[in-house]
Amino acid sequence: MAQYDVVIAGGAMAGATLALALNHLSQGSLSIAVVEPYQVDHQAHPGFDSRSIALSYGTVQILDSLHLWQSIAPVATPIKDIHVSDRGHAGMTDIYSEELAVDALGYVVELADVGRIYQQKLESEAAITMLCPESVSKVEREELQTTIELTSGQTVTTKLLVAADGAISTCCKQLNISLSEHDFEQVAVIANIVASEPHQGRAFERFTHHGPVALLPMSDNRLSLVWCLSPEQAQKVMTLNDNEFLEQLQSDFGWRLGRLEKVGKRASYPLILRHRQQNISHRFAIIGNAAQTLHPIAGQGFNLGIRDVASLAEELCTQLDDVGRYNGLVNFRKRREQDRDTTITLTSSLVHLFSNDFLTARIGRNLGLAVIDNLPPLKGPLLRHTLGLVER
Repeated sequence: MAQYDVVIAGGAMAGATLALALNHLSQGSLSIAVVEPYQVDHQAHPGFDSRSIALSYGTVQILDSLHLWQSIAPVATPIKDIHVSDRGHAGMTDIYSEELAVDALGYVVELADVGRIYQQKLESEAAITMLCPESVSKVEREELQTTIELTSGQTVTTKLLVAADGAISTCCKQLNISLSEHDFEQVAVIANIVASEPHQGRAFERFTHHGPVALLPMSDNRLSLVWCLSPEQAQKVMTLNDNEFLEQLQSDFGWRLGRLEKVGKRASYPLILRHRQQNISHRFAIIGNAAQTLHPIAGQGFNLGIRDVASLAEELCTQLDDVGRYNGLVNFRKRREQDRDTTITLTSSLVHLFSNDFLTARIGRNLGLAVIDNLPPLKGPLLRHTLGLVER
């Protein structure tokens, strides 16, 4: 029976980053196994599919400290400016990288690109074992170790099991870790877009009566679209042909990038806040979407997850003799509590504020955008989370 110091269930962004972080911080002294159902290049892989994500400035600093950013940087597109506006109303705010004296406010990466980079790194590290294609089917905990049965029938033991296996986590179900859910009653429609004018590193967030529209800059002058709509509206736009789809999007987004000319393959998924208040248990920790899945309105989900990963890796590497010891897990929970709660509350509040079409809410949010833009100190809390400059 194979034995490991740490077994990570899930080898997508959170799980793979944790494996590489632990390997780096422990200088290769920890034996680590990553259990992953899909090969990176498998089209069904949900963690390294065709989507793009925005890495905040703070996330890039974390990845750099773990010696991971140097490999990712060549496939990343910098976000130089962020423009936030409310369709049909005066309120707007802008954030400029030059004003903050940073090279970029963040970077956009395609998950498939990062997946290939991570796969090469994971396979090159002697202390990391990839168990793929495999899934966790049964978990049994004892005082000093956890025994894990995989779908192939193979059994492994570990001092610590980390769940990074997505929002509907099998590991969490096995251990009866409760999950809170809130349905935002919105669907995200995602696609890549090409506009007639160059994006010049600008990211856009536009609030409409249908829901928020985000366009993030990508390589080759493409833009990554996240369009949040009611389920009925989303179903409708998914059935439109490309020209009709672009026409509807143009109406909602406006002309800041000129004419929207091309749209790639579309996909959609429901937006549901999922949150596990308990992110540790005996010889068990939870990270990534298994711990919390947020609305994409402020681009906080993955960046919050990376802060979880970095803090967990740091705490575990203070107790290398037994990484699963409860003291380190408690320290991890305490370190992450305020940031998790604040980010979840901030994101959900933004969703409700900007999805509300009552006159008082419209006036309030437009006045809020205008005041935030004209009184820079008020940008503070939102800006710190946008940049990922949060104490962890």
